[in-house]
Amino acid sequence: MALLELVDVAKSFGSLKAVDGVSFSVEAGEIFGIAGPNGSGKSTLFNVITGIPFGPDRGMIRFDGEEIGGLSGNRIARRGLARTFQRETSFDGLTVFENALMGLSFGATKMPAAQAHEATAEALTFVGIDFASFGRLAGELSVYQRKCLMLATAIAMKPRMLLLDEPASSLTKPEIEASVELIRRIAGRGITILLIEHVLTFLMSLSQHLLVLNQGSVLAMGAPRSVIEDPRVIEAYLGTRRAA
Repeated sequence: MALLELVDVAKSFGSLKAVDGVSFSVEAGEIFGIAGPNGSGKSTLFNVITGIPFGPDRGMIRFDGEEIGGLSGNRIARRGLARTFQRETSFDGLTVFENALMGLSFGATKMPAAQAHEATAEALTFVGIDFASFGRLAGELSVYQRKCLMLATAIAMKPRMLLLDEPASSLTKPEIEASVELIRRIAGRGITILLIEHVLTFLMSLSQHLLVLNQGSVLAMGAPRSVIEDPRVIEAYLGTRRAA
């Protein structure tokens, strides 16, 4: 049975159909990639799945066999579904450790303070943030470190599934390569990953399945190589003249 299943999911803003009848499923343990041009509805799709900041207008969203469409973001998170965002989000006036510790309050598992601190330290170390940085203010971190902090905060929640929204944006080539390895290690923990990214090489190196959105609708879906060779996908990314 699929861990995440969407059927005919839609979200509109006035006359704009940001997500228009999207259906797909993600199996437990896989890395599933989502691509698409700017404005294709990728982040809006993540928003309606996670309930942050809004749910779908219609359609079914089922996580681990349970309907979650329309639930609040915190209730969805406590069922084991966590996410990161396009921009590096953190509470800049709090320390690195305090930011990651807050993730535990949204997790499905409640634990004593000592155990929570241990889990937080483990999550930060896992993503490559050294102990000496635990007491730094989050606002002092580099872009890459802030992305790692977002991941640590999500991992601390002990999720079954993690939604990553453009984790490679604004990173250098060595940082992108490090991100690929980190995502593989997260998947190695048994965490299912749904991944949005503009960089197709990034998606190709990680995804078992790839979906391409265009103007809110599913343009193509399947094995990554066959999807990126689809003439409709080439046209959506490059335009008719360049595709030719």
